[in-house]
Amino acid sequence: MKFWNPPFQKMSTRSFLSRMLTLVLLVTAQLGFGQEYRISGNIREGATGESLFGASVYLEGTSIGTTTNDYGFYSISVEEGNYRLVISYLGFEDVREEIEVNDNLNLDYELQEASNQLNEVILESENIEDINIAKPEMGVNQLKVATIKQIPAVLGEVDVIKSIQLLPGVTNNGEGSSGFNVRGGSVDQNLVLLDEAIIYNTSHLLGFFSIFNADAIKDIKLYKGNIPAKYGGRASSVLDVRQKDGNNKRFAMTGGIGTVSSRLALEGPLVKDKSSYLLAGRGSYAHLFLKLDEELRDNSAYFYDLNLKTNFAISEKDQLFLSAYFGRDVFTLAENFSSSYGNALGNLRWNHIFNDRIFSNLSLNYSKYDYQLEINAFEFDWISEIDNYNLKYDLSYFLNNQITLDFGINGINYVFNPGEISPTTPTSGINFLQLDQKRAVEGGIYIGADHKISEKLSLQYGLRYTHFARLGGQPITEYLNDQPVVYNELLEIYQRGTPVGQTEYTRSEVIDDFGTLEPRLALSYRLNDFTSIKAGYSRVAQYIHLLSNTTSVTPLDVWTPSGPYVEPQLSDQFAVGFFKKFNNEYSLEVEGYYKNIYNRIDYIDGSDLIGNNTIETEILTGDARAYGIEFLARKSAGRFTGWLAYTLSRSEQQTPGGTAGGPGINEGKTYLTPFDRTHDLSFTGVFRLNKKWNLSTNVIYQTGRPVTYPNGQYVYEGLSIASYSERNSDRLPAYHRIDISAIYTPGKPGRRWRGEWVFGIYNIYNRRNAAAISFSQNRETGLNEATRIAIFGIVPSVTYNFKF
Repeated sequence: MKFWNPPFQKMSTRSFLSRMLTLVLLVTAQLGFGQEYRISGNIREGATGESLFGASVYLEGTSIGTTTNDYGFYSISVEEGNYRLVISYLGFEDVREEIEVNDNLNLDYELQEASNQLNEVILESENIEDINIAKPEMGVNQLKVATIKQIPAVLGEVDVIKSIQLLPGVTNNGEGSSGFNVRGGSVDQNLVLLDEAIIYNTSHLLGFFSIFNADAIKDIKLYKGNIPAKYGGRASSVLDVRQKDGNNKRFAMTGGIGTVSSRLALEGPLVKDKSSYLLAGRGSYAHLFLKLDEELRDNSAYFYDLNLKTNFAISEKDQLFLSAYFGRDVFTLAENFSSSYGNALGNLRWNHIFNDRIFSNLSLNYSKYDYQLEINAFEFDWISEIDNYNLKYDLSYFLNNQITLDFGINGINYVFNPGEISPTTPTSGINFLQLDQKRAVEGGIYIGADHKISEKLSLQYGLRYTHFARLGGQPITEYLNDQPVVYNELLEIYQRGTPVGQTEYTRSEVIDDFGTLEPRLALSYRLNDFTSIKAGYSRVAQYIHLLSNTTSVTPLDVWTPSGPYVEPQLSDQFAVGFFKKFNNEYSLEVEGYYKNIYNRIDYIDGSDLIGNNTIETEILTGDARAYGIEFLARKSAGRFTGWLAYTLSRSEQQTPGGTAGGPGINEGKTYLTPFDRTHDLSFTGVFRLNKKWNLSTNVIYQTGRPVTYPNGQYVYEGLSIASYSERNSDRLPAYHRIDISAIYTPGKPGRRWRGEWVFGIYNIYNRRNAAAISFSQNRETGLNEATRIAIFGIVPSVTYNFKF
């Protein structure tokens, strides 16, 4: 398998900015404006004041229309005259208003929830019915919290991450594994944002639950394919999660009491219609049940998290937002061992409307992830962490009804602490050790356009330039023949290179830097009002990497920046798709993709990553590729709603020896990545039985994960030593299960206090899906045995949810 590895290009930020501004001015000058007026404003939910993203705004009987942006703002151009303006959003009553246009108009609307809604599950690939077909977006899915709350979940805990794994092209490494994989990519190739701040670990309790409290979340949007130019930094996907702003109309309370955890969210106005707050907390108490077992009573495992958000409308054109999140997991094993890990983040954001054409968003974000470990038997503590500050400024320029420009700039400052070991007592035999802290900065500048060429053809195109600099303040080890890894031809294995010295860099020096241009292009051609074909291409550079030589990501894994021995990853993805609406209820989406990823890290046999100050001696880089076809059939209205998703795909990598010499990993032959799933099938359905009962189910089947099994053994100096097959040439057994749940809503509609009971059974036929297969020798018989390790069998649950 051959891969083309494009070089990273270097260009000054000033030069790139100059070219982008010139392009904007040229486009503006050539198009002109004519005698047109602007209609602009904000669309919000009437009951809470929440902004509505993706609401449809159009003039009835014309082709003029748009959708609201991420913050509920819209802008359209019209000639003088009388029109009927229509505002629509799924699940809400349409607004129709006769308007006379002879000047610029600022029109804000609040939509009321439709009284005849049956709480239907809606899965969206953009929220608007017909614009869906025309928009040149591919591999984009949006899930509402109302959808997520009706999906059966393990132990009844509503889970954002588990929900997106029911979409085509999204998988994970099985029960009890952290994160998710998109189109054959690794966990670290997903950019996960909570109110624009970066999340580095999305799991609680080692992957059993996600960090997202559904009562604090407004909606989520997943980009699997053509990632817009405003996003960068990860090679596979973007998961954009938005918290609620808080109800600015009245006080409200939501919560739930579950089998292993409970949650409570409070929201209300600080100043009615002008400012609001949201405060949500969640905690688990499964560890309390351990006290009932004599052998486990000294052990503990629990998590908690807190969401906070407030906003202030300073003026009609200015609004400030402040949000924060803090979450923690804690594990203890008697008095011998304890560990904890968690995320902390904050976001300060300012929305400003310059005029009826230009909308801006300025934000300052802080993110931190850390892991702490205390082993009392050896009397030492371990801590590792990554934190960053991210300043970004995004603008939208509504040029006319055919073109909307998005452009902006951002800068991220990273600090990586791979590990610090401290003795806990004066008598400890452990000496203090601080691994080299690493610093880096990443900058990005972009411009993108949504361009409606004609009634049939629409384009979305953009260009992003990113620059990454690894900063000094630490020594860099040099190796004999510049080889941090060398191939031992006699033993036919890879070994650590021979250090020959170090080069010291001051904090003001740049150790290494990289830059690349990232073009993005997508198009949609409408065959008729219900059918379109789409195609796209995107390039994304990734400059930081998660180091993990385990199949499933663990909290102990550390992030590292690109530098002298670690090249940035670069992804090129091509996609083509067919989209069809059969009527207002049924639709079909088919997408094929092909993705190359260059400079993908893999690990030599026997690599040791923990506490390693020279991580470059454990890794080799190769090129990966993933390709497949995805099907998504859905029914989005009526008493029965849901979707059927199927993906046929392949994900593989080739890792040559490179400067280390030798054939490379797996003797230089292509091998499957741990994220390969040949078949991935899932069905999600919800049936509204009556006003009091909702029934739902999941049906899931996946090809087993690639693994490496021993294929023989030999005896050396009295020891039995296993030999292994080629890397990832075997598979775990297929993964499959069926979940069911029933939601009972007592009482009469319209009451302030509304409660519901959720009864669920996860894995209803008690399938013991293999998380791993271990091999050992039976001491009594002397025979070799394989043992399946499973996390869950059948798991019943009961949860009481309430809303006031």
